Amino acid sequence: MPAQPPFAYRALRTVLLWPPIARPGYWFATGVAYVWGAILSRHLPKLTNGVYLASGCPAWAFGRGGTTVGAVYLTRDNDAQPVLEHESVHRQQWKHYGLAFIPLYVRAGSAAQNNRFEIAAGLAKGGYA
Repeated sequence: MPAQPPFAYRALRTVLLWPPIARPGYWFATGVAYVWGAILSRHLPKLTNGVYLASGCPAWAFGRGGTTVGAVYLTRDNDAQPVLEHESVHRQQWKHYGLAFIPLYVRAGSAAQNNRFEIAAGLAKGGYA
């Protein structure tokens, strides 16, 4: 049987993922990204497939083909239906983890094939070979 994480770790995780704690982080991230996306894309993000699509953003504003922050997907033009389905899963992950999603995602690693969040969102839909 694998060793359990220390009690303090489990308690902290439970508190951070408790919806009354995680959800405001998701709302905050969504609000900031919505404003940021509106400024960079020069139009209000539109709701598509469960995410607010901010297309037309400059390439320096996001990673790879696009980045989801909260419920907002920032991209230049990478907005095919499978990609939006992939990003919709990331929106759900943000909603579940709140701002804790940031360090959890970074800790999961930059290689998509080993990143549990990218795997859960669907590697093929996200454009990962």
